[in-house]
Amino acid sequence: MDDQPNSLALIHDFATWEPVLRLLLADRPRDHGTWPVRVAGRIGRGGWSLALNRPTPPPGRAVQAEDRREETEAVDRVRNALAGTAVDSLAFTAEVEQSGRTALHLAAPSPAVEPGIGPHPGALVLVDGSVPEPWRRLPDPAPEAVPAPSADLELLERTLRERLPDAVGATEEEIAATEARLGLALPDELKALYRVTRVPWDDPDRYEEADRIGDAVGCDLSDLGDLYVADPASRHCRWGSGATEAVVTPPDAAVQGLVGSPGWIAFGDNGGGDQLAVDLTPGPRGHTGQVILLSHERDTGAELLADSLTDLVLGRPPAEPDDPRVRRQSPVVARVNRSSLESVRAAAHPALEVLSIGVWEGAPLSLAPVVGLPRLRTLTAYPGTLADPLEIKELTGLEFLALGPQEWRVLLDAGAVPPSLSAAAVVVHGDQDPLPIVALANEVLALRGRPPIVRTVLEGDLGPLA
Repeated sequence: MDDQPNSLALIHDFATWEPVLRLLLADRPRDHGTWPVRVAGRIGRGGWSLALNRPTPPPGRAVQAEDRREETEAVDRVRNALAGTAVDSLAFTAEVEQSGRTALHLAAPSPAVEPGIGPHPGALVLVDGSVPEPWRRLPDPAPEAVPAPSADLELLERTLRERLPDAVGATEEEIAATEARLGLALPDELKALYRVTRVPWDDPDRYEEADRIGDAVGCDLSDLGDLYVADPASRHCRWGSGATEAVVTPPDAAVQGLVGSPGWIAFGDNGGGDQLAVDLTPGPRGHTGQVILLSHERDTGAELLADSLTDLVLGRPPAEPDDPRVRRQSPVVARVNRSSLESVRAAAHPALEVLSIGVWEGAPLSLAPVVGLPRLRTLTAYPGTLADPLEIKELTGLEFLALGPQEWRVLLDAGAVPPSLSAAAVVVHGDQDPLPIVALANEVLALRGRPPIVRTVLEGDLGPLA
């Protein structure tokens, strides 16, 4: 922390940014003939977003580090300065005169604003600590659920001991300690598995043994001390994407379409970043203790892998896998655009929770057909698609609203921003100037007294430009 003032000075030194600005300027076409020129982007510790036309390697050759050396060296000057601060990333916009005089605008992150794409801000969190509705959803009770007929403790243990004759299992005390840490009892099959073997991940000399255990079980098994409850808080959550998700569990589903559950116990992974869990809160057609897969590419739902842990170890697929098409056909989430639903009226349904209006080639749309729907909580609308943005004030249950800048301007000027909102977003498409978008976002944040995006302006001179 002692280096932070020096690092902040580097961040606020125009020279730190000069190589990035020159790189962006050199990449811009010169046939437009208009000045000033605007360039923008975002640079963070974990990566960066710059609008560059990067060179394509010759056919048959992958991109090499040398191909992007100039870009990497320019960006690293900024990233190295960020490393000594509490700032994770910075968006920037530069207005460059033909003389080289430059005004560089830095947008410091606000704790009330999610990271955006490129220089534009992400979702605005208007209620501190709030999360989208799917992250608040608890599992439906399943009082009649029972273990699958294939769950066989004796067969499971015998199979594992045959495959792992020298394995050392967990003690009853260790299993009891894990149950106390998690706050729930482990299902019998999972306890039987750990009584046979535990994974020696803490011993680097025994990684080969861990691989043999994984082969025997059917997944990369976690150490007993690494078991965790895959509840909603354990799954990545951002308002910008999470608000457009919905929990859908068809009446014949084996797995509830939740973000997470207090009855999902994660015990391993498939080697590709997806978690395996035993499910103690199954869907209407599921079994207690079934094995499910939580994909790292999805925010909600899980895939049924096996009706029981015994089936997983023996390599037997589920008797009746879930059909994902049923969820896609649900009226809970509706998309109106030129390739999906053709009107807002077609999307109107008492179960509708999420309405997304995308690219639209017809006349602007009225929201009248969805006024009064009891569960509508999210509206996203591509700029220019709404006939009357003030109709939004009739949607009294919205918790998330994403609109274009002009639509937000209408609501702000009329004092009609819905008071029910927990989060919001300014929808930006194309190469729009980030500065008015940031100013608009700060107006929305100010309505709720939320921390604004702080802008800093640095003056500099890049010298005469052609």
